[in-house]
Amino acid sequence: MSSYDLIVLGSGPGGYVAAIRASQLGLKTAIVERENLGGICLNWGCIPTKALLRSGEVLHNMHNAKDYGLSIEGKIVADLDAVVKRSRGVAKQLNQGVTHLMKKNKIAVHMGDGSITAPGKMTVKGDPGSGSGAGKGEEKLTAKHIIIATGARARDLPFAPADGKRIWTYRHAMVPPEMPKKLLVIGSGAIGIEFASFYNDMGADVTVVEMMDRIVPVEDHEVSAFLEKSLKKQGMTIMTGAGVEELKAAAKGVSAKIKDAKGKVAAEEFSHCIVAIGIVPNNENIGLEALKVETEKGHIKTDGLCRTSVPGIWAIGDITAPPWLAHKASHEGVIAVEAIAQVLGNKDVHPHEMDVRNIPGCTYCHPQVASVGLTEKAAREAGYELKVGNFPFIGNGKAIALGEAEGFIKTVFDAKTGELLGAHMVGAEVTELIQGYTVGKTAELVEQDFMNTVFPHPTLSEMMHESVLGAYGRVLHI
Repeated sequence: MSSYDLIVLGSGPGGYVAAIRASQLGLKTAIVERENLGGICLNWGCIPTKALLRSGEVLHNMHNAKDYGLSIEGKIVADLDAVVKRSRGVAKQLNQGVTHLMKKNKIAVHMGDGSITAPGKMTVKGDPGSGSGAGKGEEKLTAKHIIIATGARARDLPFAPADGKRIWTYRHAMVPPEMPKKLLVIGSGAIGIEFASFYNDMGADVTVVEMMDRIVPVEDHEVSAFLEKSLKKQGMTIMTGAGVEELKAAAKGVSAKIKDAKGKVAAEEFSHCIVAIGIVPNNENIGLEALKVETEKGHIKTDGLCRTSVPGIWAIGDITAPPWLAHKASHEGVIAVEAIAQVLGNKDVHPHEMDVRNIPGCTYCHPQVASVGLTEKAAREAGYELKVGNFPFIGNGKAIALGEAEGFIKTVFDAKTGELLGAHMVGAEVTELIQGYTVGKTAELVEQDFMNTVFPHPTLSEMMHESVLGAYGRVLHI
């Protein structure tokens, strides 16, 4: 039996970061993983999808080379197999990087299916060290504390589960058996829109069906409207307020019955379908029921320091409440470990509670979408009196020079206090820009702090300054 100060169940962006921080704080740490170090995000999610999207972006730019005074002779060919191979190579490189980090930080790695049998006790079934998780052996581990970081998986349509051939989840879409000719994407959250954008750039005829009244429904209404218009301009068919009532896979395609916003049902044929309608927490067979860990809709309930209802058991990432984002999981991992270290007597750590209002969200379609904090609608519904600024990309010299004059930056301030309540962006590289507002929001900066900051020229970041100025009637360049 192996004993530790901390065992982390799951090695995704929450789990492996938690393990590293624990090692830094001097805790004897183990990590249990049933499949691949780095978890879904690194191997089958965040990173490899961005590699695919980058290939789609390069292809898009090649097709539009003439806009930059360039010409490409001959036919532009998209080699899907080569694109996927590059994406898998990126994932493999980072997986090896996490393996190195585990060794560097002297973290014990136990490969297999972990189950908590009692507070502080875990059984790992698998072939230790092989990564197979095939049930060839069994290990008994003990620890003073356990962090659950088992993540989540794609939700299936109850009447049409993914088969990997014609009906795909995000995982199938990353290693497609063939290039879709006519693709149906069900769901317009970040995952659905990113794959719609990628396959549209690769040449597929893409239709997106969203049951809500707008796409990317968690975003500000102006961002949703702008993105929908842009995607339609790129050739996509977007159906909002619509639902798929029937989906059947056949040898050569997928047939779907789609009810539109007016209630009309029409049958349509597609070559493939991606289902992106949310996630299901990986809560099975890890011991939650026996321990009586409190859950809500399958997700573990935690407090601001990631404590569950059972002392000594902590939870982070997608197994807990939304937002379900890799960077939230990583941050929670640090919070939980520092809280554990404090419990174990370390007086030099001062864990802070998670504030979900300061967690940015990013969607890597074309154009990109990024946001942090409250939307304008949510802020008004919360009773705030607002100052709202909106600055378009067309007013920014760098955006025009890049040939990326499509988009805008919107800021929402409390008119009484000057507090930044939310920031919302759509356009080129906004997923990089959003962190400026995130830092400001976390630091509780007010409008004068942003106004008095010098932004370099020429950069896209100048639009962040202009949006703030615009909220107070001081915009300069439009």
